[in-house]
Amino acid sequence: MSNPASLTELWTGRIDSEDAELSIRLHQQVQLTELPDDFDQAPVVLGYGCDEGVRRNQGVQGAAQGPSAIRSALANLACSPEFELFDAGDVVCVDENLEDSQQALADKITDVLERNGRPFVLGGGHEMAWAGFLGCQQFLQKNADKKTLGILNFDAHFDLRNPEPVISSGTPFRQAHEWSEDQEVPFHYAVFGINPSANTDALFGYAFETDVTWVEDLDCNIAALPELKQQLRDWLKPLDYVYVTLCMDVFPAAFAPGVSAPAAMGVDPVVVFKLLQFLVDDVENTDKKILLVDVAETNPTRDPDQRTAKLAARYLHQMMM
Repeated sequence: MSNPASLTELWTGRIDSEDAELSIRLHQQVQLTELPDDFDQAPVVLGYGCDEGVRRNQGVQGAAQGPSAIRSALANLACSPEFELFDAGDVVCVDENLEDSQQALADKITDVLERNGRPFVLGGGHEMAWAGFLGCQQFLQKNADKKTLGILNFDAHFDLRNPEPVISSGTPFRQAHEWSEDQEVPFHYAVFGINPSANTDALFGYAFETDVTWVEDLDCNIAALPELKQQLRDWLKPLDYVYVTLCMDVFPAAFAPGVSAPAAMGVDPVVVFKLLQFLVDDVENTDKKILLVDVAETNPTRDPDQRTAKLAARYLHQMMM
């Protein structure tokens, strides 16, 4: 785990002298030490400093540095004087032992949920999604009567590759499906932003066989927003809980160059953010709950002007407020 001193260096920003009592930014509100036993539904940041899954998937590494870059981008964003935010540090991958780091992250997510917090995980490779799913399920199995969880992914890729012989950043949602089959629980998975040229027939076939809901990138546009909202509303109906995960490679490279696989096309951020706001509004008007939010594949080594980290921070800020 990161120590408080290193986190303190990241959570810095401007302090406004005009209307100081109302001009508050996240770095002024975040708490790094003496984390409470009850977070009282406040957001809790967790970093996942790992891209071993990206390496195994033959991608470009660097996302292990993502949590630090995103924290720095978050620090200066505005919030209300009453807003509470906690940072519980990072889980890191040691000696390429991806499996141990995933279990450690899953356990941290479960712990935050059990302490009445709202976990927000900063990645890190998208192998974090298996840990996210597992952490949610560990919590639900022990603490909830209603347990129907859905995974909502904004991504250019299905990430449904076969985890045999090795798990990677390309396998998390297939791992989630296999776990669901073993536990005899429903598997609900939706992906917005699929790039048909970046997913093989085998992946489309597996998605079809497992009743995955998906929308291709060309169909994720402003003109189609009413239809997209309806698809999302229909998918949400049977669910009690939602795990929201966003891979930064869903966006065009002009908006998010700092990823392992920059998108030539991608989905306009406005469309994604509109759908996220619709999701939040729909959940607030029902008895559903967003259990976990994360962001994957922010690679600072490919992000010289921090625009990818800033976009990731904007997404997290919207979901926190």
